Amino acid sequence: MCHVIVTCRSMLWTLLSIVVAFAELIAFMSPDWLLGSPRNDTSGIRAGVDSGYRPSLGLYNRCLRIGTPQVNCGPYATTFGEVASGFWQAAMLFLAAGTLVLGCVAFISIFSLCFQSILKKSIFNICGLLQAVAGLLLMVGLMLYPAGWGSDKVKFYCGPDALPFRPFNCSLGWAFYTAIGGLLGTFLCAVLSAQAEIATSSDKVQEEIEDGKSLICLL
Repeated sequence: MCHVIVTCRSMLWTLLSIVVAFAELIAFMSPDWLLGSPRNDTSGIRAGVDSGYRPSLGLYNRCLRIGTPQVNCGPYATTFGEVASGFWQAAMLFLAAGTLVLGCVAFISIFSLCFQSILKKSIFNICGLLQAVAGLLLMVGLMLYPAGWGSDKVKFYCGPDALPFRPFNCSLGWAFYTAIGGLLGTFLCAVLSAQAEIATSSDKVQEEIEDGKSLICLL
């Protein structure tokens, strides 16, 4: 029989698991990892718009104004081999793997309200372990990312003096900070999973199950 068990700690873990998965996915797809040096566009001045705009560069995409007032966003790399540097290629693999694991855990966490075990193993412990692994993958990816700042693509956006771990005229965009926040949230989820397991297997929950209740809500 399926018992729907909802506690504050298990619900917090489920919601946070979904949030960090979406945060990492959005950050991965965003072009706002690096904000380039300000550009002066004469066509922009003629059109009466701000000419001191800053182009942005993501892992595989970019936003750039080319001869028009509108900013054009899209992928600069049509194949994996065209990504700015080998470090970014490696970073993308680690970040994609970590995000994929988080997505799977977020999906499973929804069903944890009804099923608390898989093959007699706690679903919270399994997911917590997966989240710890995902956190390590994300951490490696984020450590590799600044090593690619010396590539020709980055120099075009940040200036010729850009070096690994030194972006020169560029600044970090919101996508990088979102990825960092998602990383911290991932490790927090791994810790909260243990608390969710304790909350859903407490004596109060067992008493409610013995009373024949199928929907159990506890603080």
